[in-house]
Amino acid sequence: MYSPAFYAACTAGGITSCGLTHMTVTPLDLVKCNMQIDPAKYKSISSGFGVLLKEQGAKGFFRGWVPTLIGYSGQGACKFGFYEFFKKYYSDIAGPENAAKYKTLIYLAGSASAEVIADVALCPMEAVKVRVQTQPGFAKGLSDGFPKFVKAQGYAG
Repeated sequence: MYSPAFYAACTAGGITSCGLTHMTVTPLDLVKCNMQIDPAKYKSISSGFGVLLKEQGAKGFFRGWVPTLIGYSGQGACKFGFYEFFKKYYSDIAGPENAAKYKTLIYLAGSASAEVIADVALCPMEAVKVRVQTQPGFAKGLSDGFPKFVKAQGYAG
């Protein structure tokens, strides 16, 4: 417990559970994002799939899968790895007696701390993914979308 191998296993678990699962549902996420951007055109999930198939073919269902995989893998790695780190860190600060007494609060603080880091790790990829998925012609994917995004908005964007 709490060895480098333990944290590595937590990180790998986060990559697998978040990155791969989010990548798998990319088609559903693509329809959802387009429903938010253009509800008149994408009236429902089922009609959204129909619109995408008609306009972009089957290949269109996977636009944005690379930034989704990378972004959510990073988020999962940070979420799972840092959660375990912060649980131990905050427990050590509190001491054994208070750590047991306030276990729920310590775990909540660990979770919140990890989630902040995880979401910051996700943001750049999520921003590119949404642009690729909802702005026709913006970019084909991550390799051309990320430089375009940075050029237009800078790294702070």
